[in-house]
Amino acid sequence: MAVERIGSILKHLSPGSSLSQITSKNADDVVITLAIRTPLTKARKGGLKDTSLEYMCFALLEELRNRSRIDPKLIEDVCLGNVSDGKAAYKLRAAMLAAGIPNTASCSSLNRFCSSGLKAVADIAHAISAGSIEVGVAMGAEQMTVGGDALEKPFDEKVTSRSQEASDCMQPMGWTSENVSRDFNITREEMDKFAAESFQRAEKAQNAGLFDDEIVPIRTTFQAPDGKWSEITVTKDDGIRPGTTAESLAKIRVAFPQWGPTTTGGNASQVTDGAAAVLLMKRSTAIKLGQPILAKYVGSTTAGLAPRIMGIGPTVAIPKLLAQHNVSLADIDVVEINEAFASMGVYCRDTLGLDWAKMNPRGGAIALGHPLGATGARQIVTGLSECRRTGKKILLTSMCIGTGMGMAGLFVNEQ
Repeated sequence: MAVERIGSILKHLSPGSSLSQITSKNADDVVITLAIRTPLTKARKGGLKDTSLEYMCFALLEELRNRSRIDPKLIEDVCLGNVSDGKAAYKLRAAMLAAGIPNTASCSSLNRFCSSGLKAVADIAHAISAGSIEVGVAMGAEQMTVGGDALEKPFDEKVTSRSQEASDCMQPMGWTSENVSRDFNITREEMDKFAAESFQRAEKAQNAGLFDDEIVPIRTTFQAPDGKWSEITVTKDDGIRPGTTAESLAKIRVAFPQWGPTTTGGNASQVTDGAAAVLLMKRSTAIKLGQPILAKYVGSTTAGLAPRIMGIGPTVAIPKLLAQHNVSLADIDVVEINEAFASMGVYCRDTLGLDWAKMNPRGGAIALGHPLGATGARQIVTGLSECRRTGKKILLTSMCIGTGMGMAGLFVNEQ
């Protein structure tokens, strides 16, 4: 079994650091000085449905400039995590130039499925640590109104016929959710209870204004059902369903009856438009520039497992990351795990033995939405905001990744 295999490997890893080491402050630390996001809105229905990928990136980068007051000439590289848009690199380049970042800066886009936003943060952080750049911006963005992760045609049989796991890479994500539910005996009742808690936490957080310091209002255009266009300002997440209970979710029909009886539109992540951005540099650079230090980037890692149960990816990535830094789950204050499906959320929580009070305290992707390329960065924005509010220190983020992977990131709040 994949978890047992990784667990065996971890026993032989040499610890690289400890809690005292990761919380220490050194001039060469890579730090986050700003972390913001757009509202997350329903694809094809919500406030950003008519907003292009390039405009979301432009608006976020412009706000990053305004809020940080950094000289844009100092920004050397911008990396965008995106899954479904093959022209994302072109659109990012246009967006950053429109936002006033000079053409002396470079940019790129990348795709590691649902971890793309975290991968962008890691790539910029590693470039800074290696001395390749001094200041960089990591982003994640997805316009799921016009894109998604569905395959347009089957893979070449000369490849898929060689291996069942190669063939399993074609399984739609809903199918993998049912595999997790069936293989690990996770019931519809457990899944609906988990999903209801996500909605209730998100509703409570939104009503209390807890998302306000995360979200950048977006002034954009919107076409109403009657065909009329108007200018609107999108200020809040619109996927949260007030008053959701496990009992109300139990009434929702099964989404994938051809694959199983447990996954529904109420206990799976929402299809969503949105973006997030993180400004990074070394601690010494931040001090020199007078930039506020929000958090320290400690590290991140990836791990693989069988494609058909891709949802349990955090259970292999998280132990690997914690072992690398010689810290335990008891040291973690806030955990943000992407709720791709309630099946994997329940499995990851219970298998890792996570304190549910620490896990997604403001709700997760079931309630807020999952704009594929943005989520990995969005979790950092949300997690750090929660750490600031509660005075907590250590943030762990993680997500499953299509085709059978997991990624995890570790951060230290300093505000």
